[in-house]
Amino acid sequence: MPPGGECDDLSIMDTASDARFWDRTSRRYAKSAVGDPAGYERTLERTRALLRPDSRVLELGCGTGTTALRLAADAGSCLATDISAGMIAIADEKLAASLVPSLAFRIATAEALAQEAARFDVVLGFNYLHLVRDLPGTLRCIHGLLAAEGLFVSKTPCVGDMNPLIRFLLPAMRAIGAAPYASAFREAELRQQMDAAGFEILAVEDHATKGKENRPYVVARKRW
Repeated sequence: MPPGGECDDLSIMDTASDARFWDRTSRRYAKSAVGDPAGYERTLERTRALLRPDSRVLELGCGTGTTALRLAADAGSCLATDISAGMIAIADEKLAASLVPSLAFRIATAEALAQEAARFDVVLGFNYLHLVRDLPGTLRCIHGLLAAEGLFVSKTPCVGDMNPLIRFLLPAMRAIGAAPYASAFREAELRQQMDAAGFEILAVEDHATKGKENRPYVVARKRW
């Protein structure tokens, strides 16, 4: 593990609360359209270029599995995970219709996976890091999940760099169950946390095709 401590388990109550939110919204989420299709396709193509035919890939926060289904054929194996049983149920339905033998879906957190022996060449986390409750701890877990010099690829809304109104509204929306937990860190803070967790940042890119979205695409390599 990098300096800063072990990969700790999340609070059971927090984990259950987050899972319930996503379970409730999973079917509606599955029907929602991608906000920036061209930007999403750019992210997929950039990520494919980082994969090898023998890559062992883990996706954290996979939601209903759309991205994993698009990328799995470019890797040797892909395990896609989410905290929500509802999301994984939908992902499994898609997988049954698509028949991608190298892909598997599973209900799991980074913290739980870090207790197992499996290690990965690439870990993906798209629209994920702002939703975790302990960013430094989760980054340490991801570091531990990677093989030597493995890659962590993320695309993260940096709420702290967005319109202040969003930061004001989020707590109120959470209070009435209309929004999930979300951290309001800035891109600079995210970079600092990655460095502290033992990652070397190789690239930071903006894949948005509709103005400024404050959602940097980051490629980072396990440094030690």
